[in-house]
Amino acid sequence: MATSANFQLFSSSGDKPSLGLGFLESSEPPLPPPPPSIEVPSSEVSSSVKYTVEPVNLDGLTLLKGRVSTKEVLGLPNSDLVPGIYEGGLKLWEGSIDLVKALRSEIQNDRLSLTEKRVLELGCGHGLPGIFACLEGAAEVHFQDFNAEVLRCLTIPNVNANLLEKSQLDSASEARFFAGDWGEIHQLLPYAHESEISSEHGYDVILMAETIYSISAQRDLYGLIKKCMIHPHGVVYMAGKKHYFGVGGGTRQFLSMLEKEGVMSATLVAEVADGSSNVRELDQFQQELNSVLVIEGKLCLCYIDPSARVYQLNYQILRLEGSLSVSQPISDYAF
Repeated sequence: MATSANFQLFSSSGDKPSLGLGFLESSEPPLPPPPPSIEVPSSEVSSSVKYTVEPVNLDGLTLLKGRVSTKEVLGLPNSDLVPGIYEGGLKLWEGSIDLVKALRSEIQNDRLSLTEKRVLELGCGHGLPGIFACLEGAAEVHFQDFNAEVLRCLTIPNVNANLLEKSQLDSASEARFFAGDWGEIHQLLPYAHESEISSEHGYDVILMAETIYSISAQRDLYGLIKKCMIHPHGVVYMAGKKHYFGVGGGTRQFLSMLEKEGVMSATLVAEVADGSSNVRELDQFQQELNSVLVIEGKLCLCYIDPSARVYQLNYQILRLEGSLSVSQPISDYAF
């Protein structure tokens, strides 16, 4: 049975000191069954909840965010989150702001383009990174949050407010909204795939901020990323704190899991130590191409994967006896 006690992301001064060994310290209680996954139509904006708009200045870029009452929306006292019931989507976390700033910098420095891309924001809450993708000309932006009420009362109104402010209410970006648990939502997401290797279906860019605080949810999150990312050129941008005290999760712990599996490689984009919270990070990761082989007379970058059995070369599925995931050839030189 779920507890109704408030769940805090940070330990108070009276908490038992953390040893920094998150995987040993985590003692998260069993969670109730997740709500069913649903798509929330953009027309389903709540009219019964008071929604007020506030500007957010992001180093010269101004976006709009809504403010709503947790008690009005969910019948809960103001709280960071209640595991398995409410996952914090009504609060604007620092990581969301960090992520928008990082995306803007990546675009300005020609390291990223969102134009005509398929974008997925996981654990969207306010949805500012996904909204930024809309404004940057993404073809499709899909917003996912655990709570449908967050989408109806906050995310969808935020999207509408920003596109109206920028005179892009009829934006070419198609925005869609999905509610559900990371372990099940792939069944609804239009570009998710059951296998973890696909270059025909998937999202070009996956965005997520402050999603890796719970160790128990990280495996589902990582599995969802692999089912949603287009291979081999999809990319993930993640913003989060190095360590969430009292919970055990954090960017370091999550990236360690990636490193151990060896499927994806990560790059630190930025580190933020502004004193407003513990140190935060922006990381980018994508499928790791770690080998070079000659296949069908062409030199190819590839990734050795011990679990997958179907692989792709030049957008044609090949069945090989070994475990090989192949990208496009880097040379047409015939040997």
